[in-house]
Amino acid sequence: MTTTALIAEDEPLLAQALRAELAAAWPELDVVAIVGDGRSAVKEAVRLLPQILFFDIRMPGLDGLGAAAELADSWPTDEAPMPQLVFVTAYDEYATRAFEAQAIDYVLKPVQGDRLRKTVARLKQAVAVSTPAQSPAESAAPQQAAALEQTLAQWRQLLAAAGASAAGPAALLSPGALPSTQTTVAPLKFIAASDAGGATVRIVPMDEVLYFEAADKYVRVLTATHEYLIRTPLKQLMPQLDANVFWQVHRAVVVRSDAVDSVHRDEAGKLHLALRGRPEHIPVSRLYAHLFRAM
Repeated sequence: MTTTALIAEDEPLLAQALRAELAAAWPELDVVAIVGDGRSAVKEAVRLLPQILFFDIRMPGLDGLGAAAELADSWPTDEAPMPQLVFVTAYDEYATRAFEAQAIDYVLKPVQGDRLRKTVARLKQAVAVSTPAQSPAESAAPQQAAALEQTLAQWRQLLAAAGASAAGPAALLSPGALPSTQTTVAPLKFIAASDAGGATVRIVPMDEVLYFEAADKYVRVLTATHEYLIRTPLKQLMPQLDANVFWQVHRAVVVRSDAVDSVHRDEAGKLHLALRGRPEHIPVSRLYAHLFRAM
């Protein structure tokens, strides 16, 4: 059975180089599409349902991290198992340390044949495991659910490592990113944020923040009674937050865990959070739904 793959890379020469190296390392692999941006990657992946995704981390518009997070929610799991995800990144110290700290596979640019062959070997094994066996629907359902959760766990690790490599050394020194022998960055106690009009900067205690939400060029900082704005991207802010207090629940949302009042499931099976002190409901990505399972 042919294994299929999709490449998302905004530099055509590098995309073709990766395709050529893959053809040499895995002749049976069928690269069904090459796209140059994250939006196209999501659209074509949902249309073609490839078994493997090679996503460049940095792409125009929606980057590789955003595309993967969006695809995790939009992937039709009833039609095909979620694909294996491999991030492609420029060679630098921080990217390498981020991925290796999580024991996650990745591909460095420029593509090196020996390193890619190791990735291919792991992918072949992963694809073989994720391919559903021919069995009655009753017995297959638990296996498919377990396989989906395993893939989601791998995606969470990969997104965390990719986010650390994209954010640079500060993210790598955040709590939990590297072994405890490394220096860590103390979590923020306060945050300087603008009010809605932008004329005043407030020093907001982190104890008052209920959630952060990425919105266009800003990140919204929500307390029970006020909304503020900061320019720091969410992926750069997260390493400065206490991971035991603030949980990512969506690619654009981080919530205060002890502010969660209830979790609701809609007719489509998607989760939404209600926070104490806020009227709105917050969507939970499929990637982070495991955080709210009943104990």
